[in-house]
Amino acid sequence: MTASRPRPTRLTALRPASFGAEPTGERLARMRRSPQFVDGQFRNPAPTRQLLRGAALPMARTQLHREGRLRRAPVGRIPVHRPTAEDWGRPPASGLRLTWTGHSSVLAEIDGRRVLFDPVWGERCSPFGWAGPKRLHPVPMELAELPPVDVVVISHDHYDHLDMPTIKGLADSGAVFVVPLGIGADLEFWGVPAARITELDWHESTRVGGLTLTATPAQHFCGRGLRGPQHTLWASWVVAGPEHRVYHSGDTGYFSGFAEIGAAHGPFDATMIQIGAYSDFWPDIHMTPEEGMRAHRDLQQGDPSVGVMVPIHWGTFNLAPHPWAEPGERTLYAGHRAGAGVVTPVPGKPFEPADPPAPYPWWRAVAVPPAHGWPAWPPVPSADRQELVAER
Repeated sequence: MTASRPRPTRLTALRPASFGAEPTGERLARMRRSPQFVDGQFRNPAPTRQLLRGAALPMARTQLHREGRLRRAPVGRIPVHRPTAEDWGRPPASGLRLTWTGHSSVLAEIDGRRVLFDPVWGERCSPFGWAGPKRLHPVPMELAELPPVDVVVISHDHYDHLDMPTIKGLADSGAVFVVPLGIGADLEFWGVPAARITELDWHESTRVGGLTLTATPAQHFCGRGLRGPQHTLWASWVVAGPEHRVYHSGDTGYFSGFAEIGAAHGPFDATMIQIGAYSDFWPDIHMTPEEGMRAHRDLQQGDPSVGVMVPIHWGTFNLAPHPWAEPGERTLYAGHRAGAGVVTPVPGKPFEPADPPAPYPWWRAVAVPPAHGWPAWPPVPSADRQELVAER
């Protein structure tokens, strides 16, 4: 792959390395050949709003609302499990084990290989170390404490999914990096050898150590630095081994593509689904917990009881106006109503989808409770969903 140059800005001399690099040469030519690349940028199949018209002022009022701000962060220390050699020293009995380390970062041990999705070990999801959303809990383990990783998968280039310090820490690990079109430029700029980078368009696949990794559609957008928001592709991911298959949503709004992905690649032993950082101000680009459960059902070819659903993209960073604990509460209830198996481990706790732990709302111990208190768990079937939504 041809070399890449830093993304130019008017303040080139002050440009942080975290802004990444500009795709050039054959990399750029391949991007332009993509069916998703239209009029100089990547686009979703359907028109997608990143922010509703006229939302800026009411959004600012919501962000400044005192009671809402109190609910957007935990009031106690988030429990974190520090994996031990015993946790990882033996292969999973079923052949599939997952470890959610926070936000959208998941280590999947699948059919003898290890795949690390959207690793973010940085303190802030920001181009700067001194500003931007800060971690609400520590990482469960240091990068050096991870077992050897075979593949690193990136869903898109936003800072809470593509973290420069983490990529630099993994650059010499020997892992293969599998990413959407264009993101390879950033990885090379940060020291990942070009020979270990594979860039895919939607519906393209690559093989790594007996696993097939397929980039599948998502309804989102990209943007890094000061450039326009659609310059690299975004994707969800299917990873299929000889015995197991998993799905990682990356960031996405709900769309009909989930049913198409499920029909082509499902059902899955586990789906890792974005259920946090949603808002009425940006309904097209992030799913609510109920939409996430609907996506899980679609991916499982209409039967939500197949496999397990693992909520991701919540709990680690404050990125939206909703209460910190709300995504977990609403997801558990949506799963209860749908008859789905939902696994909500504390960050760092490995589990096997074939023998999942019982769902438990661990966040209640460290969250501001709703005005009327937490509902009973498990919820009674006749409970009104609104009773389970923490008050804003």
